[in-house]
Amino acid sequence: MDRGGIGRLGGLAVLALALALPMIAVPVLAAKAKRETALVTMLRQHVETLASDEFGGREPGTDSETKTLRYLAGQWFDIGLESGTNDPGNAWFAPVDLVEREPLLSRAKFIRSRREVAVPADGVFVVTSGIRSLIENAPMLYIGPGHGGPTARTELAGRIAVVFDSQAPQRIGDKEIDRAGRLLDGGAAAVLTVLDGDRAIEDVIARRRRAGYALASERLGGDIEVFISPAAAEVLMAAPGGGNLAALRQAGDAPDFAAKLIGVNATFEATSRETRIKTHNLIGKLEGRRSDTGAVLMIAHWDHFGKCAAPPAEDLICNGAVDNASGLAVLTETARLLASGRPLERDVYFLATTGEELGLLGALAFTENPPIPLDRFVAAFNVDSTGLVPAGLPVSIVGKGTTGLDAGIARVIKGMKRKFVTGDAANAFAKRQDGWIFIQHDLPTVMVSTSYSDPERLEQFMDDVYHRPNDEAAKVEYGGLLDDVQIQVGLVRHFADSKAFPRPARPALAHAASLMPPSH
Repeated sequence: MDRGGIGRLGGLAVLALALALPMIAVPVLAAKAKRETALVTMLRQHVETLASDEFGGREPGTDSETKTLRYLAGQWFDIGLESGTNDPGNAWFAPVDLVEREPLLSRAKFIRSRREVAVPADGVFVVTSGIRSLIENAPMLYIGPGHGGPTARTELAGRIAVVFDSQAPQRIGDKEIDRAGRLLDGGAAAVLTVLDGDRAIEDVIARRRRAGYALASERLGGDIEVFISPAAAEVLMAAPGGGNLAALRQAGDAPDFAAKLIGVNATFEATSRETRIKTHNLIGKLEGRRSDTGAVLMIAHWDHFGKCAAPPAEDLICNGAVDNASGLAVLTETARLLASGRPLERDVYFLATTGEELGLLGALAFTENPPIPLDRFVAAFNVDSTGLVPAGLPVSIVGKGTTGLDAGIARVIKGMKRKFVTGDAANAFAKRQDGWIFIQHDLPTVMVSTSYSDPERLEQFMDDVYHRPNDEAAKVEYGGLLDDVQIQVGLVRHFADSKAFPRPARPALAHAASLMPPSH
């Protein structure tokens, strides 16, 4: 056969292949669409179940917790995960003991020149971190604008440190300042803050009268903090033998100011009611081929607020569909796809935390008692409040620039032919989610999601839906949820491969202190 014949046959083969490609592509695309439809159906089922009134708002320590964790554990077991607690006595469910403290009694008495000064009762508020705390007849010491460093422990011992709110440094460099905490740690018997800044006594009382939560394992002391309105402080200073409040504050601004007794002794008493809450983290594991190469951690908090409204309101339950039934749905379907795919090299742990809404406490409990040493985790990915946007939006990283994960994330996102949002505005949410706790423990953790890519939608959610009874399943954008599942699967596959992501040397976090988001 001549060359022309070969060329003609080759051309016919190419033509036949070109004609066949659409016929091949159609079934492939149809199969892909069918898989995605099935995945969206599963995501919807999880959200609608977990955010239903039957699940009661997923409050820790209630029947709602039991229903939530049984549902999730059942799903994870069926997927093929095994218990990740690595504790035969507590398979799947890792106990987390919490303490709830609610302020009750607040009492203050002031003495100047052996006479009691009648300060308006609604102008002073006393609160304790313990069950009952009492200090009697302690002298009050004005320390100026310092934050605990300039005043010697011998000066503070047994005395009440007096500070002005307007003189409080909020930050030194990249670090936030807990001035009261530093003074108490420095030996002060109590700290009294004159609220001459932006905070009003009514606002402080409303906020501090709410119940506070902590891990039962934390040291819960009996520190006393006192807040006084400027009007009440003026009465205190204007008593016979006193001075002028403005003059005292002005004196504190002098470069050579030294701590000064103001001639007032005070007695403070505060009590709290304590309630113990037994709750749980849920931990599952997808075993890899080589556990010695480290592990990847996936996180989503399961808890919400239970009933968060009262009659005559008709809707009393905070269902928490976006926050965070959506994250649990993503976590569960990510686990399903990974378990049904090719075996991974590294282990993958799936963690559903309790107490996130109470102060990231389930995450904190995990770091205190991890199933494996924390430094064996090479990367962690949190999923919180996703499904806010439709499919196809760009990707944001909450925690961008703070870990060694960005380059690997960029490779994954580029391989998926997706784009990033420009800038790091999403970092404003860094402290408002469980990942912040892991960052503090040198475990590189980020949130990678499309949900933080549309500021307008995000702001509307925060203003109108966030932590309200109308955070229901109908609010969830399942196209965006599907995108986030695919993103998490890609991330885990990349970071579970020791060749694609060699185990980094510690510490892995370079710039966590540069984050300046609002507190949780």
